[in-house]
Amino acid sequence: MIEWFDEHPRRPVAWLSAADDRPMSRSLGRGDLERLVHAYYDACNRGDVGAIAACFTPDARHYFPAGAPQGTFGSAEAIGRGWADVVGRLDSRWTIDHLVIDVEAREVAIEWTHWKPEQEGYLRGIEICRFDTAGLMTEIRAAYAAPASATVHEYGDFPYAERAYATRPPEVPGRPLRRRGAA
Repeated sequence: MIEWFDEHPRRPVAWLSAADDRPMSRSLGRGDLERLVHAYYDACNRGDVGAIAACFTPDARHYFPAGAPQGTFGSAEAIGRGWADVVGRLDSRWTIDHLVIDVEAREVAIEWTHWKPEQEGYLRGIEICRFDTAGLMTEIRAAYAAPASATVHEYGDFPYAERAYATRPPEVPGRPLRRRGAA
């Protein structure tokens, strides 16, 4: 688990030079990203608002599927408060079930389980976490293992078009696009 310096609450120990307390000038490695993810989940399991927020840039966003009751968490502080709230209300706790780490992109895909003992249930899902060069998360996009009963499944408030995500199905040679109810 990463410990945090009192005088630098937004920088994990792993990123500080032992000699002079300056940020280390090296790139993030696989082990670094894995430790940062575990530090975040440890803070979530404790419901520690400050420690959760310290894992993020101040303007970080945590996106959820459209229609999720909590909406998007729009800042590091909101992310910390949001998870501390569900820990308090639902006795929430999380396990990390699987990690896929892309060092060059500074992204980690996490398969997780959100245990909700107060409701005698759990939720499984996955999230994509993006990190800045200092090792702080800038964004999380969560998706849930859920029934496909809704027509559209996407993150609420996520800027799909701005990031050049597909906004309509691709054309496939020899396969005209069919619409429900079309003859």
